[in-house]
Amino acid sequence: YEINISCPNVKQGGLAFGTDPEVVAELINKLRSATHRTLIVKLSPNVTDIVAVAQAAESAGADALSLINTLVGMAIDAEKRRPVLANLTGGLSGPAVKPVALRMVWQVTEAVQIPVIGMGGISCAEDAVEFLLAGASAVAIGTANFVEPAITMDIIQGIEEYLKRHQFESIKDIIGRLEV
Repeated sequence: YEINISCPNVKQGGLAFGTDPEVVAELINKLRSATHRTLIVKLSPNVTDIVAVAQAAESAGADALSLINTLVGMAIDAEKRRPVLANLTGGLSGPAVKPVALRMVWQVTEAVQIPVIGMGGISCAEDAVEFLLAGASAVAIGTANFVEPAITMDIIQGIEEYLKRHQFESIKDIIGRLEV
């Protein structure tokens, strides 16, 4: 199960519990006791310390983490002087969030032992490779699918070409291989 503790698109959103490590730990403890299935906890970028939230989820029994969900954003219709979104604010996704997502994936993978699924602004193979180098064990493609429904196959092919070009035998050879 992917447990989205971070949805900014609904009233009160996941922000009410996805930003507090103690509340996250309590929730994941309860869910862990209710199932033996895989629990993937989707984290919010709208926090002061994503590492603390990630560690709380891990210590409470999460099997993996996915990050990031959308950043809270807003759109305004200048002519009408009104918000565009019904809830006033909502999720910002796509290429604009990639630098934030990469940073958070890198920080979290340095601090936890469970797998991390990286997401946020992946729209080409190079983007996916960057997330893998930052430490993600897997990647997910969201917004780019709306622009190009076949993008996933292009990204897979591009990753394969990257591995060949750099003489890596497996995708595992690049996970967490960011040289700092």
